[in-house]
Amino acid sequence: MSDNTLLFFNEFKSPTHGPLDFERVLEKLFEYIGLEPGLEYELIIGTDSMPGANATADFVSAIVVHRKNRGGIYFWSKRSEGKLHTLRQRIFQEAMFSLRLAEQLIERLKEKNIIDFRLTIHVDVGPNGKTKQMVHEIVGMIKGNGFAVKTKPESYGASSVADRHT
Repeated sequence: MSDNTLLFFNEFKSPTHGPLDFERVLEKLFEYIGLEPGLEYELIIGTDSMPGANATADFVSAIVVHRKNRGGIYFWSKRSEGKLHTLRQRIFQEAMFSLRLAEQLIERLKEKNIIDFRLTIHVDVGPNGKTKQMVHEIVGMIKGNGFAVKTKPESYGASSVADRHT
């Protein structure tokens, strides 16, 4: 998959590094971990959305590299989608984008023979508010695809990092 035209997510931005393609995101991710290789890291994927006009929505998906107890860096990608008329459709699309980005990232890590990592998907649903009826479905979908998942209030990858750019 070394051809960037085949990537679903390829255009990213970083507050630290500016605009990057997916290959440069990986380089910066490895560079960041390489600065302090003995520490514990977690990879986090999260997506948030904002409804737009005419049943469209803007989606921001983020890759967060969390250096436990020492901060982290993140990269984000934004896209617009149409034909999303309800909150339920938007929330499911957020989860699908997170799954797709997680699979893209894991595939590339495996190509580089990196198999020892912790990846968690953060979803923007929780026990309170309008999304509480969807928690079990969204969590089940993420777990059913083999990923660890966190919901609000612990899902800062979606509800804080990605939300910052929607």
